[in-house]
Amino acid sequence: MDHSAKTGIGFGLTSAVITTLGLMVGVNAGTHSRVAVIGSILTVAVADSFSDALGIHIMEETQGEYSHGTVWKSSLYAFLSKMLIGGSFVAPLILFPLSTAINIAMLWGLLILGAFSYYIGSFEEKSPWKVVLEHEVIAVIVIFVSHYIGVLISIYLG
Repeated sequence: MDHSAKTGIGFGLTSAVITTLGLMVGVNAGTHSRVAVIGSILTVAVADSFSDALGIHIMEETQGEYSHGTVWKSSLYAFLSKMLIGGSFVAPLILFPLSTAINIAMLWGLLILGAFSYYIGSFEEKSPWKVVLEHEVIAVIVIFVSHYIGVLISIYLG
């Protein structure tokens, strides 16, 4: 995998999983509304995909290490991976009851993140399982914090 693909897909995939899981778990905890959760996922899949792609684009431009084409490819990979992976979290919400769908989505996200983390870790000097564990722990922390933020919003503003 070349630099553009590693950068764009790695950033897009990670951001899609962490952002989407945090958002859907928090919105669900605060509203218990399938419509709100699906609407949030689709909104973030579009808006945050553009935002992340532009962030990658600007970051790589400021480094000055890569060609104009490489910068654009990284941006496109980030956009597409973020949008596609983020959007994939809608499927369980359409197919299953809300609480089941949230659990399936969490499993799906952690599997995607774990698989990519293992791939990344296999190129490093340390054990790929340490990389997987590190990334999964961060994702689980985001899920828990987002859940409790949603609960608090529901209690104090609901």
